[in-house]
This record gives sequence, structure tokens and C-alpha cells, in this order.
Amino acid sequence: MKKAGIVLEDGGTRGVFTAGVLDYFMENNMYFPYIIGVSAGACNAVAYAAHQPYRTRKCMIDYLYSDSYVSIKNMIINKSLFDMELIFDAFPNGIIPFDYDTFFKGESRCLITVTNCNTGEPEYLEEYTDKKRLMQICQASSSLPFVSQITEVDGEPYLDGGVSDSIPVVKMLRDGYKKPVVILTRNKGYRKKERDKNSMDFSKLVYRNYPKLNEAIFKRNARYNKTLEFIEELENKGHIFVIRPEMEPVDRAEQDTDKLMEFYQHGYDMGIKYLDELKTFINK
Repeated sequence: MKKAGIVLEDGGTRGVFTAGVLDYFMENNMYFPYIIGVSAGACNAVAYAAHQPYRTRKCMIDYLYSDSYVSIKNMIINKSLFDMELIFDAFPNGIIPFDYDTFFKGESRCLITVTNCNTGEPEYLEEYTDKKRLMQICQASSSLPFVSQITEVDGEPYLDGGVSDSIPVVKMLRDGYKKPVVILTRNKGYRKKERDKNSMDFSKLVYRNYPKLNEAIFKRNARYNKTLEFIEELENKGHIFVIRPEMEPVDRAEQDTDKLMEFYQHGYDMGIKYLDELKTFINK
């Protein structure tokens, strides 16, 4: 396992698929020494590194049965589609406690991908002592363009890590982990469509003070598709292990708890389906 690591893609509420896979892994004591996540994948990453099965499911599905952390009301009042204060403060520090002690004492590296608004480049942040900074980093990674406010960490402005690196498998390889495992939230063959002129003009208006960020937003689709091509090339050669949905994914901001639970269960079933094969890949 020394050279194996796991990459967790972004995807908003599609992250319940990843949560299902990881919950089965945790039930079977399957942990990696290197974890890197993006946006919803970052939230999954820290729960996984803290050895907390079912925590993400509780946050993303169970809580929706009684209330909602996704609403237009949040957008109007807090300028964010998602209730960030609830997700990154009230949840971890009270409602659905995060096990900071286990996370900070853990043996795994846990990297969280963010996009620096000034440079437009990805950064891979880590934190193993400061509770508040850890959650700030997670919030920054999950701050989606246009529907979330920019989040500052150490005085630097950040947005969703998926803007610049949605699937940071190259970062993992450069860090020396040659047995990459990737959990995707889209079906095989999926590709992002190019942005139209209207969305590009809107981005220039909203982020007029961050020209490098706009460049990253414009290049996101092409960069994402290129990464998928690279992953599929490695997959065909047997150099990477990929787990992806085999059913239709839910929407990025899905609020139907039945659909979310079905997609979570699908991820759990994929964990069952591929665990033994994954162990063979790692140990061969």
C-alpha cells in the first residue's frame, strides 16, 4: 500500500456515490496512505481520513430528511446556494461531529485541492493541527463559482478546486504514488461541453478582478476532458484503477433524498463489486 493513493473527484451532491464506495472500504479496513480530494471529494476525503464511515451520508442525505442545506434562500441571504456555515461549522463542531483527533493523528496524508483566484492555478493544501483552518480549506475547495462566495485561507482568495484540477491524478503521480485509485462521479465516456459566449461574458463580469481565474474557468472543460483521456489511457494499460457510476448520476444540487440514497447505495455496491479486484491491483 505504500505507493497506492486515492483520488476523489468533485461533483456536488454526486459525491454521495463516492461516500458509498468509501463507507464499504472503511467497513473492510481499506485505507490508503495518500488521499486527495476536490470539492465534495474533499469532504469525503477528510471523513475517510478521520475513519468516520457514514458521516458524509448523514451530512448529505440524512439531514435533508428534516431540513436542507441547499436552497435559493441561502443564495439570497448568504450569496451561496449551499449553507456553508452549516456544512463547515455547525455540522463538524456540533450537529454531526467531525473526529478531529483521529484525523490529526492519522498516518495518511490528506490533500485538499483549491483554486487560487489570483493565479488561477490549483493548490493542494494540508492541515493537521488547526480545526478552523481545516474546515476553511474544505469550504474553499467546495466554493463553486457563481453560486458561492470566494473563501479566504491565510489571506488568499480561493474557489472550488475543480476549476483548475477536478481529478488531481497527475499531482498524485508527481508525489511518487504509482498505484493510483480514482473514484469518479460521472459515467464512462462522459465529457464536459465547451462554455458558450454568454457564460464566458458572465464570468468576466462576476470575476472581473480576477483575470487569471477567468482563464482557468474558460479552460476548465478542455482541461477536465484531457485528464479523463489520460485516465482512460492509463486504465487501458492497467496502470490505474477506476471506480465510476454505472447508473445515471444525480444532479450536482440534487435534493430528492430517495435519488440520493439510491446513488449512495450504488456507490456502496461498487465498493463491494471491486474491492477484491482493487486489492489485486495494489498488491500485484
